[in-house]
Amino acid sequence: MENKYNNRKEGYQKRENFGNRKFTEEKSYVRRDRKDDDEFIFGVRAVIEAIKANREINKIMIQKGMNKDLFQELKDTLVDKNYYLQFVPVEKLNKVTENNHQGVIAYVAPVAYHKVEDLVEKMLEEGKKPCILVLDRITDVRNFGAIARTAECEGVDAILIPSKASVQVTSDAIKTSAGALNRIPVCKSDNIKDSLFYIQQCGLRIVACTEKTQTPLYQANLRGSVAIIMGSEEDGITNDFLNMADIKARIPMRGEIASMNVGVATGIVLYEKTRQELYG
Repeated sequence: MENKYNNRKEGYQKRENFGNRKFTEEKSYVRRDRKDDDEFIFGVRAVIEAIKANREINKIMIQKGMNKDLFQELKDTLVDKNYYLQFVPVEKLNKVTENNHQGVIAYVAPVAYHKVEDLVEKMLEEGKKPCILVLDRITDVRNFGAIARTAECEGVDAILIPSKASVQVTSDAIKTSAGALNRIPVCKSDNIKDSLFYIQQCGLRIVACTEKTQTPLYQANLRGSVAIIMGSEEDGITNDFLNMADIKARIPMRGEIASMNVGVATGIVLYEKTRQELYG
């Protein structure tokens, strides 16, 4: 469901080039009370070895103006990789750890991510009817955890999130999900549009929960193999994804506030799918 309250954005972001990569540069006045994932590794060599071992990494923070030799070695290792990078002041790194971080800290994902294409293909080969929940730029970690908990309860087979501009699986998300994120596969995609096209070609119908339609949710056929897209609370569903949708449906509302929390909206949509399949 599209939800339009403004998420708080912290700091100013500037796009730059990093070899053949892009990174986000954070200004020094970024809020210092932001809570990051508590699972991290630090030090150039440790991070390089983690990259070479293809560890699941949510993001890498690199000190602005770090030692050139160390910077070059790290840069060479990152060629053709697709990790989310941030260039930050040294004070931000020092706040994370008092140890000798050498200008680099990597936040490690507590779970292994999957490829949605592989999961869908396997489920279809096994004769299953996949239900994939696609979260388009959801950024609140507690919303994400609550959504995952609901998704597991309602029999969702996998959750698909973007590699960037999206919440990732953190220990806080796992806690909020009541452990559901340890049970339901989470897939990351560098190009959600391509992933949606692939699973659509596999026979899954794309369902977009959006205010930009007159079709009420209870009239939409949610049975069988579907990929249900829930949009960000700030911007809703990306237009490209809306254009791909086989079905567009909205949650009927009678109040004056024209949107609701994305976690609540997801619960309503997934329950409606369960209701249709169990009770007709």
